[in-house]
Amino acid sequence: MPEYTAFFYGTLMHPKILMRVIANDGHHLRLCPAVLLDHTRHKVKYADYPGVIPFDKAKCLFEHSLTQGEKSVRGTLVTGLTAKDIYALDVFEGSEYTRESVPAHPLDSLRDISAYALEQGSLPAHPPPLPATFELLPAIPAQTYIYRDEKNLEAQLWSYEDFVKKNAWKWHGEAADNNEDITEVDRRRENGQKEIEALEA
Repeated sequence: MPEYTAFFYGTLMHPKILMRVIANDGHHLRLCPAVLLDHTRHKVKYADYPGVIPFDKAKCLFEHSLTQGEKSVRGTLVTGLTAKDIYALDVFEGSEYTRESVPAHPLDSLRDISAYALEQGSLPAHPPPLPATFELLPAIPAQTYIYRDEKNLEAQLWSYEDFVKKNAWKWHGEAADNNEDITEVDRRRENGQKEIEALEA
């Protein structure tokens, strides 16, 4: 069976949300902090979640120059995803995003999902500064979800730390049962079981 590697930079950096979307405990996954260069992560208008776009498309959103750190997106590199997982993730991300291959640089060793604090994710609350570009580990090809319409993004850079503090609770546990983005995945999973089984064949 094929396995996939993905770079998550928003809600799916939170292990509990990732497990809720793929409907399993993630025992087959390994993850680590990672960074995507020359992209920016913005708050989507009227939403809790972010969108990432290449920096050359984001320039029009800013009236000042950005540092290398601001032009770099910290996230989570996840390996071992199955076709069934990717099916659920594609449904979750929906038509606002396109799944594309990007070079993500790991910032640590890959570890089992159980090694991370489920309430926070794979990033420390106050991560150290990024290494210089030439000091980064070699990039690993990974799938990520690029936002389609930069006009629907705010210039404000999205904060994962703020999301964990204020909004993550809406996306897992009992609250997720009232979250349309989550329940749509459940509905499609139930109705598309044959399609999922074909992916696993």
